[in-house]
Amino acid sequence: MGRIVAVNFVSLDEVMQAPLSSEEDRDGGFTAGGWAAATSDDTVDEVMQKATISAAGMLLGRRTYDIFAEVWSQANAADPAIAAMNRMR
Repeated sequence: MGRIVAVNFVSLDEVMQAPLSSEEDRDGGFTAGGWAAATSDDTVDEVMQKATISAAGMLLGRRTYDIFAEVWSQANAADPAIAAMNRMR
């Protein structure tokens, strides 16, 4: 039987954001948008890469999907995590 792993970036005051951009979700005047990108480091990158490479598939939220769809043509297909995502359904 498979397992489902959820990876979320949640602040102590319960704000969930992706570590994709320093401009992440500033809708409605939210001034702390992008906090996850500002706190990311090499360890976070390594954990995310390992999780992505070992995954059989990914379920993306609408906003994340829209962000990926917009930039995917410029993604580095040689990157192991990008290559893994390209193999997923």
